[in-house]
Amino acid sequence: MIETDQDTRAQSIGVRIASADLAAAVEKFSDIGLLTGGKINLIALDAIVGRLGGRWAVRREQVYEYVDRTIERRLGARGCHLRISETDFLICHPELGRFSGQAACLQILRDVLTFFIGDASQADACVHQVTKVSATEIQGSRVRASEVEQGERMEREASASAHLCRPVDPWTSFVASDGRELRVTCDLESVIELKSFRPIGFRMVGRVLAVGSDEALTAAAVRKLSLVDILQIDLATVARGMEGLMAAESGERQPCVITPVSFTSLSSQRGRMHIARLLTEAKRLVKHGVICEIGDIDGVPHGTLLQVVSLIRPYCLFVVARLDPGPMAAITLSQLKRSGVQALSVESPQGLSDAAFLRWMKTTIPATRRVVRSTLLHRLASPRHAALAAQLGATHASFRQ
Repeated sequence: MIETDQDTRAQSIGVRIASADLAAAVEKFSDIGLLTGGKINLIALDAIVGRLGGRWAVRREQVYEYVDRTIERRLGARGCHLRISETDFLICHPELGRFSGQAACLQILRDVLTFFIGDASQADACVHQVTKVSATEIQGSRVRASEVEQGERMEREASASAHLCRPVDPWTSFVASDGRELRVTCDLESVIELKSFRPIGFRMVGRVLAVGSDEALTAAAVRKLSLVDILQIDLATVARGMEGLMAAESGERQPCVITPVSFTSLSSQRGRMHIARLLTEAKRLVKHGVICEIGDIDGVPHGTLLQVVSLIRPYCLFVVARLDPGPMAAITLSQLKRSGVQALSVESPQGLSDAAFLRWMKTTIPATRRVVRSTLLHRLASPRHAALAAQLGATHASFRQ
């Protein structure tokens, strides 16, 4: 149950939340970076309620269904929305700037008002930028259509200029906290959908090298680095991968790209902010979107993982959890249930014969399928192994370079 202060609706909103379920649902809209960036807005259906009068109760569900479809069509897979009262909808599109997002909300509400009452003139008074989201209250202030139009134009011009002039990769070699100079490289592995053997894009595979010897750090050695170093590696991997995507373009963009990041980096607000910005840039290089593959999840509490997945989800087409190589740990798989991840990925052991690979698959795939429907196998040795994996229920695969 919520209550809305209607007296000040024209200039501001004050929504009081009295339901524990709703308080939990709005938590994903409380990210301070999204709020201060003007990425979260609220649209209100007051004009429809006023015009329909007694008919509102009869047509309410039809209106809600139409609003949901309109928002989803306008935002696509990267945005998210939530109805928080009888008349109010929260909308977040993290990939758009402040004014571009507000312009999208204005157009959504105009479309809805025109469809149901034939008059969109009240839309400009019923879109608010949300400035505060807590477990008890949502606050915001009205947006001005004239300011939105001017701001959106400036954002488009600035975005076009930045895309042409700013280098994609600001991360070169760096000195780690232990004094070693490190650099990051990134290869692109082709990913296929196993049912049809159709390519769906690339997966970024990063390596950390010690400058001078070019010796590659093991995964265990990388995990021992500081949190700042790990974030630097994640950012450099995505940036190098984007360079590879641009170099690989041959007139047509790939459908999607899988970007690996560590849970450690995503667990901090600063890390999420930097990674979300790079994911947004990477999306511009592909047709459909970015799949975020989260690694180093072993031992992460279920609630913490759920929170991090929900915060990064608006920036991604899908979120995948990457399992450590080796036997499937029951405790790790149990924590992934209902954690928000939509698929699991695991690297194939190297040097296996067909018979040994088949034995490994017969253990791995049933374990992952108890958690999610989709399983991505990485660095397979051959198309034959891919065919065997498809027969046992794996859905996607990439091949060793």
